Formats: sequence, C-alpha cells, structure tokens
Amino acid sequence: MANETHLTVMAPAERVVSLLPSATEIVAGLGCASRLVGRSHECDYPASVESLPVCTRARVELGGTSAEIDAGVRDAVKDAVSIYEVLEDQLQSLAPDVIVTQSQCEVCAVSFDEVKAAVASWSGCDPVFVSLESRTLAGVYKDITRVAEALGVSKAGHDLVTAMTGCTTAVADAAQGLDTSPAVACIEWTEPLMAAGNWIPEMVSLAGGKNIFGEAGEHAPGLAWEEFLEADPEVIILMPCGFDLKRAATEAGLLSSRPGWQDLAAVRVGHVFATDANAYFNRPGPRLADSLEIMAEILHPEVFQFGHENRGWQRVPEVAP
Repeated sequence: MANETHLTVMAPAERVVSLLPSATEIVAGLGCASRLVGRSHECDYPASVESLPVCTRARVELGGTSAEIDAGVRDAVKDAVSIYEVLEDQLQSLAPDVIVTQSQCEVCAVSFDEVKAAVASWSGCDPVFVSLESRTLAGVYKDITRVAEALGVSKAGHDLVTAMTGCTTAVADAAQGLDTSPAVACIEWTEPLMAAGNWIPEMVSLAGGKNIFGEAGEHAPGLAWEEFLEADPEVIILMPCGFDLKRAATEAGLLSSRPGWQDLAAVRVGHVFATDANAYFNRPGPRLADSLEIMAEILHPEVFQFGHENRGWQRVPEVAP
C-alpha cells in the first residue's frame, strides 16, 4: 500500500511525477525541477518540463466551445467516467518516489482515487502520495509546505511561502487605503455562466475590490443571467478555467450578444477584462502571487503597475468605449 499524503520522506526523493500543472510549478518553485521524471499532459511551465514523459490524457474533447466542453464533462460524470486517464504503464516505468496529484476537482486534473487505483497493482514500488486540496490561499501555502516536506526541502518551502505572503501583504497594504472599492464579477465559465470561487474572492478583496459572486473556499457557483444583470458589476473579469488570454478574450463574444449586456455598468465604461487564467488564476501554486498583481492592476491601474498587461491580462477591445 502506498504511503499516506501527510508522511514526510526521510531521504530526499529523487524521482518525482507531477500529475497537475500547479504541482509541477510548486516542485520547480522549490528548486526541485531536476527531480521531475514525469508530468501530466497539461503541465507546461516552466518550459523545461515539456520534454518529460506524459503520464495522463484527457478522455473528453476539450477543444470545442464552452458549451461543448461543459456537455462533454457532464456526460462523462453522468456515466461515472473520469474525464482524465492515467497512463499506468508509463507511470510505473518511471518508478517514482513521490507522486503529486490532487483531490480538489475532478475536472481540473486526474483524481487522487484514480492514481491510487493505478498504483495499487504495482510490486516492488511504494511511492509517497502528496494530494493537493487547497481552496483558499492559506490552503495553497499549506500544500506547498507539504510538497516541500515530501521532497525533503522544508526550508525551500518556508522561503517560497514567505515570498508569496510578502507579495500578498504588499498588495493588500497598498490597496487598503484606497478611496474606491469597485464591485467585481469574476467569471470562471461563460456557457453555462459560472462565477469564480475558491481563492478568487480573497484575491478580489486583497486587491481592493468587492467580490459580488462566489464564496472564498467554495467551488465556483452557477450563475443565472438575470442575477448577473441585476448585480450590475462595475468590473467584469473573465478567467475561464483552462483558457489562455486570447481564448478568454474571445469568450466575451458569447456574453456580449446576450440581452442586457450593453447596459451593464462595466460594459458602458469599458471595464471588461480577459485574463490568462490557465497560467495564473486557475493554478494554485507560486504564480498566484502574480495573479494577485494582475488583479490589482485591473482594479486600480492608477496605483499598481507590475507589467502584466497584455501578457497576463488585457482590456476586451470589443466592449471598450
């Protein structure tokens, strides 16, 4: 039986497989990228990991429209089929000491249970599992610490968390004394419409905004169009899960054709923004510090200029004045 997730590896783990992008970024952020021997099909940062063997694949077509992707995911879940598959032979051949996976969201990456099932039949190999489960910023820091302990680099974990919390504190302190606090709607999916949850509401508050939809530490809630119109947000931030900046900007077209869109306060003043959520907001790892900077730049450009515009975010031109 594989070791439990909370155990600390006494000897340094030299062969690490990461099965989700944020975990890969955490391992790299801890200075242990050279220990990675395998990755998920979605791990793409830092660029050096793209040469590693791939240990997962998607069972659902993820290249269609938002509605098509949602339908495919719902069909898979309805049929009790995971939308991701573990490539068992590949994973076993890599003989990992540590496997980093997740138990937060079965739509985000391969599930912890499926990875455990794949490893259960192995003989002569007893990898340590670290299953990430963060839903808040504090949870992300805890997960980083757990990965660091499993890799035998606890000090590096402490230093990384300290750097991230330092960035968070700097933004929050600067935002605290601002006169305005715009009402913000963060959209995690456009069809069907879903607001962003988990750590995103925290980040809105830290960056000097007032979050309208979604609760800190809770999954993204469904959102009725009428409810969205009634709230009349002053700022709309599009952060579709898994979409890059260009594709997120395209998603605005799905909303702009709907009745009442042009009457929204945010639309009238050109405060509709797209983000590279796949690289930033959707990945609970080191780049959440950059994500908070992006949020601050969007909400208070007169105060914050970190240089992320046109790389991590952009104003949606179709709805700008």
